[in-house]
Amino acid sequence: MNPNNGSQGGGTPNPPTPQDHQSAAANVLRSQIDALYGDRPVATPQRPTQTNQTQSTSPYSRSHEEHPKPEAEQWKAYHSAWQNYYQQYYAAYYEHQQAQQKALQGHTEPQEPPRAQQAEPTQAQSYFSTHTDLDETAEDLSKDQALYELRQKLLGKVRTQATKVRRSKHFVPIIASLAVVLVFLFLQYNRVLFSAVNAYVTPGAIDPQNIVIDPSGSTAVSEDPRLVIPKVNVDVPVLYDVGSDYDSQMAAMEKGVAHFAIPGAKSHPGEIGNTVISGHSSNDLFDPGEYKFIFAQLDKLNNGDTIYANYEGKRYTYVVTKKEVVMPNEVSKLVYTTNKPVMTLITCTPLGTSQKRLLVTAEQVSPDPAVAAPAPSGSDDEAGDASIPGNSPTLLERLFGAR
Repeated sequence: MNPNNGSQGGGTPNPPTPQDHQSAAANVLRSQIDALYGDRPVATPQRPTQTNQTQSTSPYSRSHEEHPKPEAEQWKAYHSAWQNYYQQYYAAYYEHQQAQQKALQGHTEPQEPPRAQQAEPTQAQSYFSTHTDLDETAEDLSKDQALYELRQKLLGKVRTQATKVRRSKHFVPIIASLAVVLVFLFLQYNRVLFSAVNAYVTPGAIDPQNIVIDPSGSTAVSEDPRLVIPKVNVDVPVLYDVGSDYDSQMAAMEKGVAHFAIPGAKSHPGEIGNTVISGHSSNDLFDPGEYKFIFAQLDKLNNGDTIYANYEGKRYTYVVTKKEVVMPNEVSKLVYTTNKPVMTLITCTPLGTSQKRLLVTAEQVSPDPAVAAPAPSGSDDEAGDASIPGNSPTLLERLFGAR
């Protein structure tokens, strides 16, 4: 009689062996796996039924069913979970980096870096499942990042400008020196510039009664002595008998043109002999007087041009007959014997300098020169040591004591 057969003989059933327990645990695990990857519910494990037949306890003796493959929606849910995890992780990471940058600049204290894994699973699930907090964090991060980048750009521009300013300091002495040189050149040569402008820009302020059509006609004029040259738009007062020395001539030319009377050439309009009139063609802009450039266009006169001189209420008409350039000490060019009333206009040439003198000689044609008054006494005397008047000294000449 088989002692293992409990059904015979009316004996009690045999207790389950360890192999039976192992087989039951394996069945429970398989049922749970099947429920995870399939739609079948988890089966409740059944305890093995005790039979009188001997059952195999080997777990490898059973047949296995093919495990179901994950569906597409399950894969999507799987990958979405990981993507959300990494997105939230790196958002927290960059937020921490931004906080550290601010802390280095003295704005805020550095925060603790986020941990890849939290101690409690429930906290990790609540953190990664809160999308609203993540959006707010990203928005705050973008604003802070924009402010930080703007601040860095402004600081970069300030540093660049500061570098340029520091470099430009090396050019300050050069610029200052150039400015001093330009000021000196202007003070020295301003008469060249302004005389050239006046030579080609005519004022056009001639009184119509001074433009005489008939040189032989008689027109009533005022008692004020004046010199009128229509071609070059000159209408200027004349100061007679002011002296031939330099100071007297320069003082008189501040108020108009001056009578340069020297022995042998000190006649007046309407008298036989030479009437010499001097005027500035160019003078320093800072010198006093309104007639510093009155003869700037005198070189435009040619033979046949007309000159008018109002003297003692009477108008005298002259016609240009000669034009020449002499040196300042050639006073003898003004003294010569003549039986006609003659007028000579003198000024400096070239414009802006006092190197030479321009002489424009004209003979009287009206009133009739045959009835002209005799020359002043002593007109045949030789000329003295006086030089022909010119411009005032330049700045450089004044620095070295020139007159």
